[in-house]
Amino acid sequence: MKTIYSFLTILLITLTMATGCKSDKSQFDKMIEFGNKYTEAWNSKQPEKMASFYAEDGVLTVNNGTPAVGRKQLAETAQSYMEAFPDMVLTMDSLTESNGKYRYYWTFKGTNTGSGGTGNKVDFSGFEEWTMNDQGLVQDSKGTYDAEDYERQLKGN
Repeated sequence: MKTIYSFLTILLITLTMATGCKSDKSQFDKMIEFGNKYTEAWNSKQPEKMASFYAEDGVLTVNNGTPAVGRKQLAETAQSYMEAFPDMVLTMDSLTESNGKYRYYWTFKGTNTGSGGTGNKVDFSGFEEWTMNDQGLVQDSKGTYDAEDYERQLKGN
């Protein structure tokens, strides 16, 4: 009988050490990491990297405009910014969570020197509100920024 109790005690200690002592990242910490990697993907100037953070049928809608649906359109959207602002830098300002959605707050800086560009610098902020899918990818993103301020900067006013 003592052998069984000793065995169970050792088994319990081993299981506790193997599973209970791990410092797994919280879901929020994982999303902070996701946001940092998403930012790096934008700054890589490789639009497919940015699109890879979305589900195959993921959607990005900016300022209630026409949605980009699917990774091909998402990459095209990213590419349009990357080409218009070859020196663009995106920074993640913060990430919040509410009711199962995440808000990725960002700042975009760059000079509009791409084809047909104005040569003017922009520095504007906004956010994307993400709905994630079961695979941990963005299923739906609602992007928002002050379009009037952006246009004013683009024109050099």
